[in-house]
This record gives sequence, structure tokens and C-alpha cells, in this order.
Amino acid sequence: MTSENNNTVIEFILLGLSSDPSVQIILFHLFLVVYTATLAGNVLLMVAVRTDSRLHRPMYFFLTNLSFMDICYTSIIVPKMLADFLATRKSISFIGCSVQIYFYLFLGESECILLAFMAYDRFVAICNPLRYSTLMNIRVCARMITVVWMMGCIISSVDIYFIVPLAFCGPNIIDHFFCEAPSLLQLSCSDISINNILRLLGSAILLPVPLVLILFSYIQIIMSILRIHHGQYKSFSTCFSHLVVVVIFYGTAMFMYMRPRRSVTDATDKMVSLFYTIITPMLNPVIYSLRNKDVHKALRTLKQRSLFV
Repeated sequence: MTSENNNTVIEFILLGLSSDPSVQIILFHLFLVVYTATLAGNVLLMVAVRTDSRLHRPMYFFLTNLSFMDICYTSIIVPKMLADFLATRKSISFIGCSVQIYFYLFLGESECILLAFMAYDRFVAICNPLRYSTLMNIRVCARMITVVWMMGCIISSVDIYFIVPLAFCGPNIIDHFFCEAPSLLQLSCSDISINNILRLLGSAILLPVPLVLILFSYIQIIMSILRIHHGQYKSFSTCFSHLVVVVIFYGTAMFMYMRPRRSVTDATDKMVSLFYTIITPMLNPVIYSLRNKDVHKALRTLKQRSLFV
């Protein structure tokens, strides 16, 4: 749809994952289950950490923030996608699209920084255990989380500042299941060179820099563990879950944002986006609790309390 006065697009059509009505019904039920599991898993993890004093440590403080990010991350995408599966006309307004892009970038960029801070926490815990309580006290953790949210807010605000003024003269069809910035920019009839520069600059800072810090932390951790004669497996098991999450998140994000556009098909773009926007937030609480005995104990305690009530 376009405005009659200036022929500017005011809403977009999302093609989604399939145009087959029967397939859309199947996808609706599938992603409804995935979304419910994501909410349940992350909320359960947050409640377990909150109610169990044994988990009142920096690692779990960061983990609850990650769970909260994952809940928000999927909630800005999945409910609209579920509604589109049942709708005959899958439209989204320009304002709605801009809001979705802003929060998608805000939460994604915040998570990049948070994962780096979580790696630093593990580095201090294993390589400097005697100074851990000093280096990672509650004030330091609060400041680190403040930096995470502020940096994500500032960088995403800059990105959306240069997107909102763009003109869209048509077509208004986005071959995606949500408003992702690169897909939207392809439809603009304005000069998007600044946007492309910002995208490349942001990707070069927010993906490789935290990843280098994470890799440096884990190199130091591995070297420290190899010098330990006893408890090597136990020491590394606390880091293994975080390392798996880092590989999944950064691998898919770098594939999407640090390669030339149109180097792969739109179908591949959608599958990769699907993985790091919907599947990963569902897997994170499973990955972090799977090998963690403290979380298992907290969940058992929470279950016993629930049964008692």
C-alpha cells in the first residue's frame, strides 16, 4: 500500500516461510510449540535462579539476563509470525516494521556484548579464583549489565535513525518472515550507502571484537585447566555450555551479516535467521541446564515447592 500524496509505501507484505495454506497450518502449530517451550524454559530458569540462594552468583546473574533477552527476542518476532500463518494478508505497517527492527537489533547487539562478559566471568573464576569475589562483586556485575543494555540501545538507535527517513516507493514485498534490516533496505528507493557502511562497521565491531575477547578468555581458561591435575573435567564443564551457545549464536550471526549480500538464496537467509532468532533462544536454557548440577538441584527444589503448593 502507498500514500496517494507522495507515492510512499506505508505498509509491507511479508511472504513468510510458505505460501501453501496447509503448510502454514502445520508451521503455526510447530512454532507455537517452539515459542511456548522458549517462554517456559527461560522463565523456569529465571525463577530457579531467583529462588535458590545457591545460584546467587555472577554466572547465573548473567544467565538470567540472557534468558530475559531471549524471551524478548522471540516475542518481537514469533507472535506476529504466528498471526501471519493464519492471516490471508500478511501485512505490517512501516512503523511496526521499524519497531521490530529496532528491538531486534537492540537485543541482538546486547547479547553479543553479554556473551563476552559471561566469558570474562568464567575466565576470572578459573584463572583467578582467589580474586573472583573481588573482581566480580555485585557492583561490578551491575555495571557490566548496565553497559550491555546501554551499548545495545545506543547502537540500535543509530541504526534505526538512518532507516526511518528512507523512502520506499515500491515494491513493498519483503521475502522474509519478519522485518530484518537488510531485507527492508533492499526495497528502499533512497541512497542506502550510509546504511550499508553502518551495517558493515557495526558487524565488524559487534561480532569479531567480542568474539576475539571470548576466544582469548577460553585460550587462557584451557591453558589454566591443563595445569590442573585434578578436576579438569569439572572445571571445563562449567564453560562448555557457554562455548556451545557462543558457537551457535556467533556462527549464524556472522554468516548473515559479514558476507556479501545475495551470495546465497533468500531461502537460505530465512533458514539461518530462523535458527538464531527462534531456535537458539529455545535451546539456550536447555544447553545451560543440561550439564549443570546446581541448576538441576534448583529445578528439583522448585518442582517440590510447586507440588507442595
